[in-house]
Amino acid sequence: MLALNSEFQLKIQTPPQWAETALKDFDAFLLDHASCERKASAVGMSFVVRYPDRPEIIEPMISFAREELEHFHQVYRLISQKNLILPPDKEDIYVGQIMKQVRFGRDERFLDRLLVSSVIEARGCERLHLVADKLPEGDLKNFYRRLARAEEAHKGLFVKLSSLYFSKELIEKRLNEWLEIEAQAIISVPYRSALH
Repeated sequence: MLALNSEFQLKIQTPPQWAETALKDFDAFLLDHASCERKASAVGMSFVVRYPDRPEIIEPMISFAREELEHFHQVYRLISQKNLILPPDKEDIYVGQIMKQVRFGRDERFLDRLLVSSVIEARGCERLHLVADKLPEGDLKNFYRRLARAEEAHKGLFVKLSSLYFSKELIEKRLNEWLEIEAQAIISVPYRSALH
């Protein structure tokens, strides 16, 4: 059975070589990373908007959204220093595949959205650690280390919030299903200069 905290493991680990491909075009990676951080902030606020009747999640989701927005701002500063322009928004194929499996029904969808967010944060955590490991010593490496640690905390946040509303057994069962779904999604996306 899975522990209801940030200790759950992804079913498929990203090999360290992925970071070499991701960083071949660091400009493209930065632009994609900024998009991921902005979308994560929007996810946090979407919980606030859609579930105002679940007050226990409101403060944590506002804090999460603010932190992810700050991460977006920090990545944007790197983009600006390189005189890059943010591209128009486009769908993340990996996230799109996962989101197709989110169930309908108010409680089912709420649980799925929490657990999906946890699993996606777990993948982001893993990959940001790999990026940090590949970067040379310096400010950029330290920046990515800090972001990876933040993603680790977010990974546990969503599972913890789900435990306020659902049984441990239900969460464990569904989280395991989501880990399987995520594994299939991540292997279907070729390596590129992007987070997913």
